[in-house]
This record gives sequence, structure tokens and C-alpha cells, in this order.
Amino acid sequence: MTYKRLAVITFITFLTASCQQAHMNSVDPVNHGAKGSLYRGNEELYGAGNNSIALGKSDSQTNGNTDTHANISKDNSSKELSSDKNQSSSPPVQKTKKVKDIGQGKIDQALELCNYAQEMWEEGDLNEALNSLDSAYYLILEIDDNSSQDIGQQKEDVRYLISKRILEIYASRQIVVTGQHDEIPITMNKYVQAEIKRLTGPDKRFFIQSLERAARYRPYIVEELKKAGLPEELSWLPLIESGFKLRALSSARALGLWQFMASTGHKFGLNRNHYIDERMDPEKSTKAAIAYLKELHNLFGDWTTALASYNCGEYRVLRTIRRQKINYLDNFWDLYNKLPRETVQYIPRFLATVYIVKHLDKYNMEIKNPLAPIEYETFAVKKQVRLKDIAKAINVDPKLLTQLNPELRYDLLPPETYQLKIPKDKASIFLSKLDTIKSTYSPPPMYVYHRVRKGDTLSGLAKKYSSSIRTISRANNISRSHTIVVGKVLKIPSRQYDGSASIAKTDHKVKFNSKKPIRYKVNRGDNLWIIAKRFSTTTKQLMALNKLPNTSLHIGQTLYITPNNRTISKKRTTIYRVKSGDSPFLIAKRYKMDLNRFLSLNHLKKWSKIFPGQKIIIE
Repeated sequence: MTYKRLAVITFITFLTASCQQAHMNSVDPVNHGAKGSLYRGNEELYGAGNNSIALGKSDSQTNGNTDTHANISKDNSSKELSSDKNQSSSPPVQKTKKVKDIGQGKIDQALELCNYAQEMWEEGDLNEALNSLDSAYYLILEIDDNSSQDIGQQKEDVRYLISKRILEIYASRQIVVTGQHDEIPITMNKYVQAEIKRLTGPDKRFFIQSLERAARYRPYIVEELKKAGLPEELSWLPLIESGFKLRALSSARALGLWQFMASTGHKFGLNRNHYIDERMDPEKSTKAAIAYLKELHNLFGDWTTALASYNCGEYRVLRTIRRQKINYLDNFWDLYNKLPRETVQYIPRFLATVYIVKHLDKYNMEIKNPLAPIEYETFAVKKQVRLKDIAKAINVDPKLLTQLNPELRYDLLPPETYQLKIPKDKASIFLSKLDTIKSTYSPPPMYVYHRVRKGDTLSGLAKKYSSSIRTISRANNISRSHTIVVGKVLKIPSRQYDGSASIAKTDHKVKFNSKKPIRYKVNRGDNLWIIAKRFSTTTKQLMALNKLPNTSLHIGQTLYITPNNRTISKKRTTIYRVKSGDSPFLIAKRYKMDLNRFLSLNHLKKWSKIFPGQKIIIE
């Protein structure tokens, strides 16, 4: 029986019991266990139903020791509260304090029951775990919400904890009973059949090429899935995610074999900086994907829903479930039609893929050129070198090293120690020639962010920012077949700013003996007001002298300036690495910079966050 049916039956049972109590003194206890617990878990997490329905009734006659404990607490608290009412002479402050103490005591008891339920769950006694959670829930319902704000917040926290525990228990119970953690059932409906027709028809060439690439990476994926106890069918998920391409990048900026977003990858331990992006590493991203899939399956309890949330996010799926008043997951395909369009195709496409790979002969598919896994050895390299220099030294194709180390964004090792993968048959040669391979220091480039306007071209932007078409295309993943779109923001590496990483931190004076206007090249972070202030002039004078139609400037633009003060203080800049505890305000104050100047220089907003290790410009 599904979650929804359990919840509906529980609701009817509780409603009937409530009606009976209106006509008789005796109470017919509600059956304790799975149905009531599940209703409570869904009620608190998804907002279904009303707290007053049945949850105020005790199952003391069936709960055993834990319910007896809860009833004793109820009797004691009732006596204490009644004694408070009788003591009319007690000050209101003392009564409030006593009510608060009673509430805190019940909170503590509820938390103890939650901990006990966790222990029982880990030992495999699911019924005892549910009984303890029911008792804990009954305790917090007795707490007066008006006792204090602190007690009210604690009550909500415990309520959420109980709901979460109940869902986890039912998810684990489904795994044990149905065995769905071992396999993913193939539902053959019209959606899946349509994807089978597409993959074996128009997309057949893509499908076969993906299978050929899969031969290199899938053995490792299958091995890791078996270690984690997950279905082997999940090893085909990268086929519909990326076609088994390590550097596949989606329009939403999801990257790699498993198409991780940067935030999700960071959550599961995938590092990313200027030199490396571990989302492109097949082994590291596979471990992260397995951890993510396990988390999703523990949350939802079935693989179709877990895979849907992998595609569009667990919060989107939970929000869709919350809006379903009835038939919650009675059939996943009822929920399926309410998910985003991409997910609507995603699940049938995955199920179709799993079906096709088991029946390749049926669809006349032949894998002619499978990519064999590359055997390698790993070496800790402590100097910054380029892959092409290593390839030349050990006489291999540079593309082979790129395939072994795909997480290197620019085929350049980072300055810190890096675990480099070398083909196994070239390991001894690499060790003998490592010291002879020249080091290359390449600091991260300074970036300029440009919003594309009508009439902009890549060649024009490259010239404007002293960059190149290839550099801009690579930084923004623009291929030859793509054009830049008006309104899109491009990240442009510009080498003209590398010289700003000067060691000097002091101001120096520049004297102008001529009365002629001087030429000034607009730098990153400049605006008319800053330039006018630096040269003791005004923005109006600058606009008039340079015939500017408005105050907009662009980096590299040349301005003519007639300074009022012939001795100008020209500040030099340096690169500062952010430390733990730093903030834009503290850094600007430490280096006696105007905060707005600091923010403008680093393209930051007042609400922008900076992170330890981040490099920023200071004057």
C-alpha cells in the first residue's frame, strides 16, 4: 500500500474515532504504527491535514512503555498546571516561568524519544522506532504555544525532526520489503516507447557513439555502484546526461559526465578553482553522483522519483508532491506530468536507454569502436607544468594526458601539489625526466564581465579588451557554430590586467610640467567620478573635453585630461588573497580604501560574498 492510501485511511480512522468520542466516554484506540505515523510525517513535512485531527489523541493502550512514559508526563504536567490555577496568590511571573519549565521538560523528553527511535531504527526494530516517535509527537502537542517564543521555536524544530525520521523509516522499510534498491523496474508505457523510437531512429548515431565512449568509463562506475549497493542500471545515467562526454556543458552550466551544477558539486566535495574543476573528473564525479543518488533515494524511497529529482532538483519534486492533495505517488506517472518539460522527457529516456542496451540485437545496434579504459599511475607533482611539455618529454600524444586528467581546465597543473595521471607504460620515463621538464608560472587571468549589446562581435570584444577570440570563446564555452546573444554576460580574460599584481603598495607622485592635456587609459573599476577626483577636475570638464555623450566608459578607452593640480597621486595596485574572517568593509578599512572604490575595482556589490583564497585587487 502506498503513502497516499495509508494517509487517507488514517485520516478516515482518526475522524471516525473523534466522532465516536462525542457520544461515548470510552475511547477506541486508533491502530498504532505505520498508518498513523506516516500521516503525521506527511502532515508536518508537506502541510497536509490539520494538527487537531487525531494527533491530540493518545495511543497509550497500544504503545507499550514509551506511551506509558508519555501518559505519566501528561498526568504530572496536568497536575502541575491545575495546582498553578488553584494558587491564585502566586504572581503571574512565577506561573509563566513554571509553564515554560514544563514545556522545556516535555521538549527534552521528546528529544530523548527521538534519539531512542534512531537507535531502534539502526538496530532494525522499525515498529519500536515508530512507537517512540509517536510518543514524542504526543508530548510536544501538550506544550502551550504561548508559553514563550523560545519554547515555540523548539517545538517546531522537534516536530520537523519527528516528521523527517518517519519519512526515513518508511523509505528504509520500502527498500527492505520491495527490494527496489537492487533493480529499477522498466515501465513500458507510451512515454517510454516514444523515447525508444527516438533513440533507435533519429538519435541512433548519438546513442551508438555514447555506447562506444561508455566502454571506457562504465566499468569503474559499475564497480562503485556495487560497492554502494545501488542498481547497476544507474551506470547508464551519464548516457542521457552527457553522452559520456567528460567536458559536456549544458546551457544551465551543468558540467561533466554526471552534469553537476557548481553548487551541487561543491556540496558533494567536488572542488573548483581557476586551474581545476573536479566535475570533469570521471572518478571523483562518479563518487559524488553516487552519494547524491543515495541521498535522493533515502528521501523519496523509489528510483523514478529519485531520478526525477536528480534532474530538476529535490525541492522542485517536493513542491510538486506538496501540491497533490490526493493520489500522492499512487503512481509516479501521475506526478510525472506535473514536472518540468525536461524531466518529463528525462525519466522515459533513461528507462528507454536501460531497455535498449539489454536488447541491442533487437534494434540492430553494433558497437564497432569501443574506447578501452586507460591504465595509469598517479604521481604527486609539486611544480607547475603544462601537459604539452610533459607529453613531449615522455613522447605521447598531449590528448592522451588530457583524457587522463580532464579536470585540468587549461591543461596546466596548479601551483600546489597535484596528483597527475600518467599512462602506465610511460611511468618510468616520466620519473626519469620530471626534473628536466620546465616549470611554467601562469597566474590566473583577471576577468572583465561584459553584457553583449547589439552590434557586438567576438573580434570587436577581443580588440576592445586586449584579448583574443579563442580566449573569450574558451572562457564562455562558445563553439564555432554558436553566436553571442544580446543581453548575455561574457567573462573575458584580459592579460592587460596581469601587470596590476605589483608588489608595491605605496603611492608615488607623478609631476606634469606641460600645460597640455594628458592621456589616460581607463582601467578596471574606473568611472568618471573616480578619474575626476584623482586628477582634481570635474566630470563635466572631462565630458566636455572628450566630447562624451554620457558618463559610460569602457576599459582601455583613452581620455584626455587637463588636471587642475599638476602633481597627481597615482596609486598602484596589488593582489590580495582573502583570508578567513575577511569582508569587503574590513579589507577596505585595513588598506585605507574607499569602500565604493574597492567594490568597483573588484566588480563587487555591497551584498557580494568573498571567500577564503579568493584573489582581489587593492590599492
